[in-house]
Amino acid sequence: MTRHLQGSLFDQTDEVQLGPLDGMRRTVLGSGAWIDVLPGWLTGSDLLFEQLATEVPWRAERRKMYDHTVDVPRLLAFYDADRELPHPVLAEARDALGAHYADELGEPFVTAGLCFYRDGRDSVAWHGDRIGRGAHEDTMVAILSVGAPRDLLLRPAHGGGSSVRRPLGHGDLIVMGGSCQRTWEHCVPKSTRAAGPRISIQFRPRGVQ
Repeated sequence: MTRHLQGSLFDQTDEVQLGPLDGMRRTVLGSGAWIDVLPGWLTGSDLLFEQLATEVPWRAERRKMYDHTVDVPRLLAFYDADRELPHPVLAEARDALGAHYADELGEPFVTAGLCFYRDGRDSVAWHGDRIGRGAHEDTMVAILSVGAPRDLLLRPAHGGGSSVRRPLGHGDLIVMGGSCQRTWEHCVPKSTRAAGPRISIQFRPRGVQ
């Protein structure tokens, strides 16, 4: 299951821990959407990557696309509100994000979805998290990335305007908020460059997928 990870030269530590959230930087995208980005929020991220890669019960899925059933190009795991997360630092991250955004979000983050991008052939297509309340309400999705950086792209959902690119890995955090899930789309494109493995952990409030 594990793919070889080229460790970060800037994250050489034997302890997995979170930093403060006060260094978050917000970018206003337009149409009520915004993103907050905090590079290197988690130190010891390579250690966490190795544990998640080997211990999480990853599943491969197949989905119908047009007239064919195809493999989903990444591995998946999901932890609902009643299921213990696979590492204590993830519960700490979820709770810290809930406290930080309490005034804006008004509710806690409760679920965690994990995606394992094994190499540059794994990807996720353009989409917004619009299953559930994200289709008609402002909400937030917070993504913590461990492993090798991969680009996250965002673009306006109805065309026009410029796209936004953020490379995420080695403990980086991005939070998509406001109307972002309705008015913007995001993706992790395939890469023809040598791309190491990456795991993303997506924290969401109740009823958002």
